[in-house]
Amino acid sequence: MNFKINSENGRHVLKRIVISAMILGIGVIGMLWLTMFKKPPDKAPDKERPIRVAAVRGVFEDIPVFITGYGEVRALNTLLIAPEISGKIVEINSRLESGEIIPANEILFKIDPRNYLSAQKQAGAAVSQWKNVISRLKKEFAVKKERIKTLKRNQELAESEFKRVFELFKNDNVGTRSGADAAEQLFNTSADRADQMRQELALYPIRIKEAQSSLAAATANHELAKANLERCVVRTPFTGRIKDVSLEKDQYVSPGFKAVTLADDSIFELKVSLDSDDARKWLSFRDDGVSGKTAWFNRVTNVSCKIRWTEDLSGNIWEGTLNRVIKFNQETRTLTVAIRIDARNAGKNRKPGLPLLEGMFCLVEIPGKILNNVIRIPRWAVSFENRVYTSVNNRLKTISVTVARIEGEEAFISAGISPGEILIITRLIDPFENSLLEITEIKNSSDKWRGKE
Repeated sequence: MNFKINSENGRHVLKRIVISAMILGIGVIGMLWLTMFKKPPDKAPDKERPIRVAAVRGVFEDIPVFITGYGEVRALNTLLIAPEISGKIVEINSRLESGEIIPANEILFKIDPRNYLSAQKQAGAAVSQWKNVISRLKKEFAVKKERIKTLKRNQELAESEFKRVFELFKNDNVGTRSGADAAEQLFNTSADRADQMRQELALYPIRIKEAQSSLAAATANHELAKANLERCVVRTPFTGRIKDVSLEKDQYVSPGFKAVTLADDSIFELKVSLDSDDARKWLSFRDDGVSGKTAWFNRVTNVSCKIRWTEDLSGNIWEGTLNRVIKFNQETRTLTVAIRIDARNAGKNRKPGLPLLEGMFCLVEIPGKILNNVIRIPRWAVSFENRVYTSVNNRLKTISVTVARIEGEEAFISAGISPGEILIITRLIDPFENSLLEITEIKNSSDKWRGKE
């Protein structure tokens, strides 16, 4: 029984295998039959495809060099105003707020002047007192000069009387001994008075000088008291902008208290750091007659510089002037120069926007020397190995060049290129040497090439 069942299952499996093989065979035969009707594709012609590029014709020219740097705009004069005396604030300018413009010589604040007014009056009284003392001493000196004449005469008379009485008593025995002694005593008294008066007269010039010194001291105290009284009123030394205020009415202040910070916006200055190698090669210095006398730079040529705000490089352009060299930093190998710009130039707007303001971080272009006999090409047209692509008979050729300077988007070639040579300015990435080129446009290298990548 089991044997029959197994035989039947084997026959069914064999039948299925045969049918599957037949279907597969029919499929293969059909595929081979269809391939007999398929035509082979036509062979494409073996043609080299050119690389489309833009190019310029090398033209030697003299190029003015511009050195670029960055700096922050600062007011040239920023003054911290502090009281010179102590006291209570009794009055404050109504416009004493940050950002306000205060005209020159306008009152900023006042300090209680009562104590200083009293001190001035007291010092003035001392001056008057010493003037009177000097006047009295001079009058006494003049009077006693006249009195000394009388005393001298009295001394002479007493001396003559003493001699006469003494001679009569001694030689002629006329008179008495007491009379002679009395005459001598009178003579001595007269002489003593005259000597005292001479001593007083000798001291009067010294006393007058001492009084004059005291008058000078009193006058100085009076001037100081007067100055302190004037210092009770604090005014603006120039027309300026209030940067900071730390002051309230009825506040007690002392000398040196940081009350107001005033900025003079009439002149701005930017401190710009330049690469020392660029500065050495391209900055122009003038002979000011001190060369060799000091170990420092000669005065720079005061050239006009372009200033752009870094937040709006395509916006307003302001003009400043290269003023001086500030310092040299050996660690960073930079040279710091000062650019000055006055309020008239800072306020000029060629386009709508902000004027030049303190605190703006700006890009500065400083014109330098002339770069002679160079070819100008886009910076991207020169590889890191200082190689450029040229077109020779519409075939790509790579040559090595000498780059005299790279400035912004421009590279200046001083050697390695012949005049009139075709230079490719399209950005290429690892092209094959001797590739066929299709040049879409050729201009002179001295023409504008910006945007031709």
